[in-house]
Amino acid sequence: MEVILLQDVTKLGKENEIVKVKDGFARNYLIPNKFAILADESGKKHIAELEKQQARREEKMLKEINSVVEVLRSTTFKVGAKTGTSGKIFGSVTSFQLADAIKKQKNIKVDRKKITLPEDIGTLGSYTAKIVLHKEVPEVDVNFEVVAE
Repeated sequence: MEVILLQDVTKLGKENEIVKVKDGFARNYLIPNKFAILADESGKKHIAELEKQQARREEKMLKEINSVVEVLRSTTFKVGAKTGTSGKIFGSVTSFQLADAIKKQKNIKVDRKKITLPEDIGTLGSYTAKIVLHKEVPEVDVNFEVVAE
């Protein structure tokens, strides 16, 4: 029996994939637990419509990400840090601080785990960090300046 998976099933297949399974497995497990639907004409039309909707959502999201990329590239963000008398900062600037500065200055939320800082930043000055926003968008170079608070 052929079924269309509605979600990823371990050792069987990925979401929206058509797989061939034994009749009993489909009738007694996959279909009642809403893991799959029959791969008849209506099921195939349903999956085709879901894929169209997903493509539209993806296209809209990529447009939004591209507009955010332009803002990130064109802005130099200021990250405040406590400093001593010699201009050395206490501790170092982290990706969390940069993400917080981006959020406060341009109201753009960036996951701190997607930010790569160049090295341990222990002094005042200008630096460049790399941010990966999406797998289909190349990484973005973001300029930021560490200033005394």
